[in-house]
Amino acid sequence: MKKENKKEFIEWIKPIVVAIIFALAIRTFIFTPIVVDGASMMPTYEDGDKVIVNKISKQIAEYERYDVIVFDAGEDNYIKRVIGLPGEHIAYKDDILYVNREPYVEPYLEEYKKKLIDGGTLTEDFRLEEYTGKLTIPDGYLFVVGDNRRHSSDSRDPEVGLIPMDKVLGKANIIFYPLDNIGIVK
Repeated sequence: MKKENKKEFIEWIKPIVVAIIFALAIRTFIFTPIVVDGASMMPTYEDGDKVIVNKISKQIAEYERYDVIVFDAGEDNYIKRVIGLPGEHIAYKDDILYVNREPYVEPYLEEYKKKLIDGGTLTEDFRLEEYTGKLTIPDGYLFVVGDNRRHSSDSRDPEVGLIPMDKVLGKANIIFYPLDNIGIVK
């Protein structure tokens, strides 16, 4: 009888162990849940929003303009929007993004710009070389900014600078709500 109980116990443990390994593999290699900490990505992501980071995008390593990514910034992970890709020169003039001297529309910012009460711009005028000392973004790097341009520590900040693609954890593209035990990003 004792041997039969032990065998039944082992039969119960096997699927539980497999399920735990499967869940850890998914979390490690495919999706990671995070919580947005701070207002740097408002209005797209608010403080406390829960997001899933798609790590498959890191393995494919294809990032496009306007992708929202999470990257390792040393002690913290940051969530920001890609606006500059390798080989490009970027600039802002009168709240318009210019990539290689061509204007680009940022529709996700229009409503936020309308809410500015001081009559100023959301994004200050600048050229890539003013922040990075480079005329174009080097291969293997991205230029990122927060959607809350006035209050974001991003590639314009010398402590953050250009983001090496090998520091990107993945794309943030799914919002969800109930979750415990998740990472924090700024």
